[in-house]
Amino acid sequence: MDVLSFVRVVETGAFARAAERMGMSKSILSRRVARLEQQLGARLLTRTAKGTQPTDIGQAYFERASNILTDLEAAQEVVADAVTHVAGPIRLSAPLSFGSQYLAPALADFARLHPKVELDVSLDDRTVDLVGGGYDLAVRIGSLPDSSLIARRIAPVRAAVLASPSYIARAGRPEQPRDLNAHDLLLYSNTGRGNQWRFKVKDRWEYIQGHVRFRADNGEMLREAACAGLGIVILPSFIAAPAISSGQLEVLLRDYPLDENGLHIVMPPGRATTARVRALVDFLTQRFGPEPSWDPCWMAAKQAD
Repeated sequence: MDVLSFVRVVETGAFARAAERMGMSKSILSRRVARLEQQLGARLLTRTAKGTQPTDIGQAYFERASNILTDLEAAQEVVADAVTHVAGPIRLSAPLSFGSQYLAPALADFARLHPKVELDVSLDDRTVDLVGGGYDLAVRIGSLPDSSLIARRIAPVRAAVLASPSYIARAGRPEQPRDLNAHDLLLYSNTGRGNQWRFKVKDRWEYIQGHVRFRADNGEMLREAACAGLGIVILPSFIAAPAISSGQLEVLLRDYPLDENGLHIVMPPGRATTARVRALVDFLTQRFGPEPSWDPCWMAAKQAD
């Protein structure tokens, strides 16, 4: 229990929140953590203005201990036959726009199917530390870097170059990627590529860099800026679909492929062994894959068949 108490303090960032989560008093929790530090002969936690943070040694101990506790929980489920019961807490992270538009109703349906599951959801466009944050899984969009995380691709995420009819009438319609160098661009700031976009032109990648009129870390804000005629934007179809369907945005440069991205579920090692996480992964895979319903290009192709 001392190790579990320490892990919960790191996960929540505060003794008070950890005590509430574990259903005990803050003083008892504090004594357990102090006893663990005394046994190990090292200081594991430090209090700051932002809350309780692990020391360097504490962070290393937390990463090992949390994985061991996860494995122990999975083993206890097997022994107690709990592996067949979908119950308990699931902590997950997801991008803001996708989370609010599509994941929220999906999770509501999942929760209705499994009333004994407790969902703890964090929406953030930044890539969070799953192990350090105590997450069971994350929904991520894009190309995944190599890591020790377990990843499952559940659907493609297609993007399009878009502009409003008013902008096209004023600034002209680009016919090839290099034409964008003379246009106003609306950029998503979390890509890590600066002001550049890249397109597949025949057998090579071509980079363009136009005038940045608007920059944001939220796709819905960029969609509204594009609808207002401020410039040209690249957006995933799950954000752009309503504006494309209504005619507020037109798709440009259809013949020049963009980077291929995917909708993924990623998990720390050991998390996928619990019944509740497996159930959620299977549910989201069936809900969003293999082809997403929000993609207007795919829907048009299906209707033509």
